[in-house]
Amino acid sequence: MPDKDEEKESSPANPADENIENPEPEQIEEEVTAISLDGDMTEEEEAAIQDMFEQPVFETDEVEIEVSTISREFKRGYKLYNFRRPDKFSKEHMRALQDIHRNFSRNLSMILTAYLRMEVELDVISVDQLTYHEFVGSMPSHVQNGIFKLNPLAGDISIGLSPDVLTILLDRMLGGSGSNTDFSHELTAIEEALVKRVVEKFISALEESWSTVLQVKSEFVSIDSGYHAIQIATPGEIVALLSFEIRIGQKNFGLFNICFPYPVLENVLQKLTPQYIYQQASVLSSEVGRSEILNKINSATFDLNVELGTTNISIDEVLDLKAGDIIKLDQQITDKLIVSINGKKKFNAAPGVLENKLCVKIADKYVKKK
Repeated sequence: MPDKDEEKESSPANPADENIENPEPEQIEEEVTAISLDGDMTEEEEAAIQDMFEQPVFETDEVEIEVSTISREFKRGYKLYNFRRPDKFSKEHMRALQDIHRNFSRNLSMILTAYLRMEVELDVISVDQLTYHEFVGSMPSHVQNGIFKLNPLAGDISIGLSPDVLTILLDRMLGGSGSNTDFSHELTAIEEALVKRVVEKFISALEESWSTVLQVKSEFVSIDSGYHAIQIATPGEIVALLSFEIRIGQKNFGLFNICFPYPVLENVLQKLTPQYIYQQASVLSSEVGRSEILNKINSATFDLNVELGTTNISIDEVLDLKAGDIIKLDQQITDKLIVSINGKKKFNAAPGVLENKLCVKIADKYVKKK
């Protein structure tokens, strides 16, 4: 039989100590303080205590979950893909589309302001990608759609005018003040012709804006009422949707949108980057600036004179000149004549006759004698 005193010594001093497996840092610090107060520690004890402080405290379950997740993703070897709504346009593509159509908004604002004789402002409010089915389902029934092409891009593009925008434009084009009235009827032949004219203004501005990416030629296709009657893409096809806000006369507001199906832009995606657009814009601006200068000076007039010859005479000889007098020049008959433009000598020419009129034939550039 073991002695009761030995059982007491072998049993822990505090029953709660049996449950302490991973002491908290505060508990470790208290124990170290108690040990340091009791007396000197050996080097082994100091090293053991230091190791306890340096070991990080982990949540074991969380670490195991993270490691297992990373391990599964690494071993899986494939990327998750949403076939119902895949993202075919990158963020860079969307930024490029936004930049192109900001320029379109500025151009169209100036065109419509002059056309309607009212102040018109436009802003791009969103650029999204979604399926064509989702796009059609989100549009109201009375939207008027202009279908057009931007050749050589393949496929049709749609521009949708909301009833608010349509009524303002039609009222102003028919001589009104541009008021917003209820529009829920089918377009008459006259109204359809006016809408076609407006859509052509829209796509001409779009053609100019796309010149920084690709030289395109716009082609009007048709005017349709509602999106359910047209099919410019399959229901599951991804489209890029650009929404605009238009303000007419500082008091009337409305929305319109432009829908680009993915197949239309597929062949130019490599060019749909802000860097490429800015680079092309600088090149085009220099070329356009040069062509505009040339076009402006092409119609300018110049004074062109042909110098037959020169001589030196005195004032008395000038005062005695009369009809029939002959003045001897310094030039020989075989010498070339000098052609001057705006008083500056530019060419040498040979005299002649063409259709019973005196003429000169440019021989070479004039070189000043040294």
